Amino acid sequence: WEHLGFERRHVDDHAVWIDPEMTEHLYLGGDGGIYESWDRGQTWRHVRNLPLMQFYRVQPDNALPFYNVYGGTQDASSWGGPSRTLFVHGIANTDWRNVNGGDGFEPQIDPTDPNIVYAQSQHAGLVRYDWRTTERVTIVPQPASGEYEYTWNWATPLLISPHNPRRLYIAAEKVFRSDDRGDNWQIISPDLTRDIDRNELPIMDRIWSMDALQKNRGVSRYGAAIALAESPLQEGLLYVGTDDGRISVTEDGGEKWRSLDRISGVPDLTYVEEIIASNHDVGVAYATLDNHKRGDYRPYVFVTRDKGKNWRSIAGNLPDRGSVHSIVEDHVDPNLLFVGTEFGLFFTQDGGKNWLPLRGNFPVISVRDLEIQRRENDLVVGTYGRGIYILDDYSPLRRSVESVTSAAATLFLVKDALLYIVGDKWNTGQAIGDVGPSGMAFFNSPNPPYGAVFTYFLRDGFETARNIRRTEERRVQKKGGDNPYPSWEDLRQEDSEQAPVIVFTIRDDSGVVVRRIVAPSSEGIHRVNWDLRFPAPHAVDPERSTFRAPWSGQQQGPLVLPGQYSVEMSAHVRNEFIKLADAQTFTVEELKLSPEAAEDRESLLAFQQKSADLFRRVSGASLLIREHTARIVTMRDALVRTPNAGEDAHAKLAGLSQRLADINILMSGDQSVQSRNEAAAWSLRRRAGSLLANWDSQSKTTGTERRAYEIAAEEFDRVGAMLAELDDLLTAFETEMNDLGAPWTPSRRLN
Repeated sequence: WEHLGFERRHVDDHAVWIDPEMTEHLYLGGDGGIYESWDRGQTWRHVRNLPLMQFYRVQPDNALPFYNVYGGTQDASSWGGPSRTLFVHGIANTDWRNVNGGDGFEPQIDPTDPNIVYAQSQHAGLVRYDWRTTERVTIVPQPASGEYEYTWNWATPLLISPHNPRRLYIAAEKVFRSDDRGDNWQIISPDLTRDIDRNELPIMDRIWSMDALQKNRGVSRYGAAIALAESPLQEGLLYVGTDDGRISVTEDGGEKWRSLDRISGVPDLTYVEEIIASNHDVGVAYATLDNHKRGDYRPYVFVTRDKGKNWRSIAGNLPDRGSVHSIVEDHVDPNLLFVGTEFGLFFTQDGGKNWLPLRGNFPVISVRDLEIQRRENDLVVGTYGRGIYILDDYSPLRRSVESVTSAAATLFLVKDALLYIVGDKWNTGQAIGDVGPSGMAFFNSPNPPYGAVFTYFLRDGFETARNIRRTEERRVQKKGGDNPYPSWEDLRQEDSEQAPVIVFTIRDDSGVVVRRIVAPSSEGIHRVNWDLRFPAPHAVDPERSTFRAPWSGQQQGPLVLPGQYSVEMSAHVRNEFIKLADAQTFTVEELKLSPEAAEDRESLLAFQQKSADLFRRVSGASLLIREHTARIVTMRDALVRTPNAGEDAHAKLAGLSQRLADINILMSGDQSVQSRNEAAAWSLRRRAGSLLANWDSQSKTTGTERRAYEIAAEEFDRVGAMLAELDDLLTAFETEMNDLGAPWTPSRRLN
């Protein structure tokens, strides 16, 4: 046997596949993911586009403008990365940073300084990490001379006090406190476990010999704290839960403790996985317990309302099979709770009487940890196998299901929006938001939608008359009834009806409409976003190809100004607008990222709007030239088929065609020269298009842009006059064609 080696790959291998057609080709699966080798294991390629990370715990920070998410993983270290980026490419693997090694657990981030992260590996491998320098300072409490090693669990609980950002708590069989960020520690509790010898506990129904294979190796140490919480409402009110089923409480920072060994309805020795203290009531705390090691997968979720003296179940209608790992309480509504279970994510709006699953695009997966980023109202979900998920702005869940379903339509509270330019780090073109020619192996996660996000619910939705009729006919047919044939008038209306849409009308603080957004009209919950821009000035081109090259850019208007805006939701159904919800106001706030941004945004916008209007007219003139070209081509064909058309008619049409060719050179450039890769004068379209080039910048207007506008405006006046004259001449010639008895051509007037 020959060792394949660990160079540039993870250890702890679990599975191997050998290509039967080429045995040098291997796939290896392990704690570090999947690796591929084409030389029998001498070198390896890491497969990096599979979101398969196993997170034990997660934690968001309070960084601005976008918060970061940290998490500890199974045998793959602790990591931190952004919840969103400034770039169209979203969040890439390269945006994440390793803050500590080993098996990772719940990092804690200084709420006043997001550069300071407290991270740990298994058995309390605790460090203080500085994001600025990547330096790590080991700050694990150490036993005194002659004192036994502390019993740190594999998943040691760690906590920053909500009352003092320099105060840390960590717990083994005892609780430790530091008031100087971990430089010094003091013990503030006795042994809070039940002091049970694990060697006297049965495994698979018997007591095993000390020489049994792997006895007490590769497993967590027993008799240690797992859960740790301090009340945000009362300093020094601490809760501790242990792996042997005990919950202990102190109300004075550790001077006096009381312990509870049994909770009614919970089997003895059940693992206390998590405790959280309420944000709303000083007496309230929540606990989740896990008994799966004894084959018991029931959900154990409890609440105390008297600081831990008594506990009652709030498991409600949670599925009987699905251990509960984590619980979190909304910071606004005390009755809105979330739990993470072995088989998915659930929420309750009534404090635990009734639970509903949160599905959507969320997988049925083990949810090990839940945290709330309060500033953004985001739910951060750590899964054991599918990485981290974020439910962006869950605030609609604060509205009761009954209040939402009783209304035909609901527009939920609109969050304020940040105004900035979405960057393009690799200059790949924002039209596709891709990562360039890097191939599909490059993993990136999409950012949340940019701009103002509108979340709405439609109880029944809106359908076309045809769909309504067909639904009713199917219902009647199912019952064996007759379906009469619709009247011709009804069918004409069906054939001409436009599909219903939801329309969001956005106004500035003076009531002027700046944009309308069209959204789906089907029943259920939807989210759409406004990109904080005015409409694009481009002509509506029915022949425009659906394919857009990465370098072709987007069709977009200028950015709006920061300030107050409102949005109103209505439905456009059968040519009628129906108001669905009252207008809501929100703020568009400028994200100041660079001193290069224009200070006088009003002047910048005024120039961009002036440029947009000029481009709108130039864009329309381009379509008109195309129409005139098609018009002349069909007229030429018609004259050939007109016996009464003499040479003078053909010559006159040729003259009109030459006029159009001269206009097109001014508009689109001299193609006879350009097609041979020779320099030619700038066209009007090119110069007008250049005025849009800086709409992805917030810098002030350049002198070059102003001169370009002056030239383009002057040239358009000339081209516009020429087009108007040509149109009159073409119309007059079409009248002559009518007199000659020429076959009909498009755009000719009846006379």
